[in-house]
Formats: sequence, C-alpha cells, structure tokens
Amino acid sequence: MSLTSDPDQRPLPTRPRSWAIWLMRRIGWSLSLPAPPGPRFVLIMYPHTSNWDFFIAIVARYASGWPVKWLGKHTLFLPPFGRLFSAMGGIPVNRTTPGSLLQDLTRYCQTHDHAIIGIAPEGTRSHVACWKSGFHRIARAADIPIALGYIDYRRRTIGVLDYMPASDDFAADIDKMAERYAGITGRHPAAAGRIAAR
Repeated sequence: MSLTSDPDQRPLPTRPRSWAIWLMRRIGWSLSLPAPPGPRFVLIMYPHTSNWDFFIAIVARYASGWPVKWLGKHTLFLPPFGRLFSAMGGIPVNRTTPGSLLQDLTRYCQTHDHAIIGIAPEGTRSHVACWKSGFHRIARAADIPIALGYIDYRRRTIGVLDYMPASDDFAADIDKMAERYAGITGRHPAAAGRIAAR
C-alpha cells in the first residue's frame, strides 16, 4: 500500500456513524473521546490481549467518525478479507520485512492535513516485557502528539485517556504513560504487556 498516494485526506467527520453507535450500545460498550488537540496524531491502543479487541476497535472507529489508519499483520490482508480490511483503514505490516514502514508513516503524517495512525505498542496479543518504540519515533519525527487510547473490559469502555507530546526521552514518556494506564483492564489481564521502554 502506498501511503503517500492515499487519496483519503478528508477532514475529521463531525457526524459519527449512527449504526456503529447503535451497535456499541447494543453490545454494552461506551466510547470516551476527549477532543484531540489537532487533526494529526499517533493513536496507541492498550492493552491488546484478545482478538475481540479488533472487533470493538473497528466499531469504535466508525462510531467516532475518526478516519484512523491502523497497522495489522500482513496475513490479515490475504483473500478473502484483505480488501475489506484495507477499506476499513488497515495497513498490512510484514514483520519479517519491515522495510521503510516507519519512514512512510512519518511522511504520511507530515504531508496530510488529517492523519491518525493507530498502533498497538505491544505488537502482539501475548505478554511482552516492554513496548516497541515505533509509535514514539513516528510522533517525534512528524512532530505530532500521541493519543493514549485504551480498551477497558472491566468498565466496557474504549477511548482516549489523554494526549501527550513525544519528548526526546522515550523511557520518561513511557513512565508517564504507565501512570495514566493504571487501572485499565484488558480481556485477559495476564497477557497485557508491561508498560516499559526496555
């Protein structure tokens, strides 16, 4: 997928999709989104512990009206569902050949008036000892904030806790994020990755 040629440069829609809002209510979930500081940011989602996270996040994407571009394993984009996931904002990532993905994402954020990149900082549904730094590097290089997205199964709420700038100290930023994410519960709490830089 060529991010730089992506024609979707629409402003953030002001009218959420009514069907997605209805569906969220139907399944007993709520959406909490403080107004973003601008139309360009990196949206991290934590914790990622279940395949159900994807379904809830996609419904929330439409309910919010935010045209989020999200990263997913390249195998998700194989037939028969690949074109559907791409239409939903998906960007395939082959972890064995990452290439220039971070540079492409940074350039996308720098050259589009409206850009939201969704990333799971753990990089997997399994427990990890630390977060990957790609989201932070994109935010710093593009000079855009990081939205602290969350999915809380205890409260059945998905949304954004806060927005913060990316400083030149990744470890310090991660420590601040760990404080903000205290009390957020994934579907499988034991699988939640440790919020740490290393």
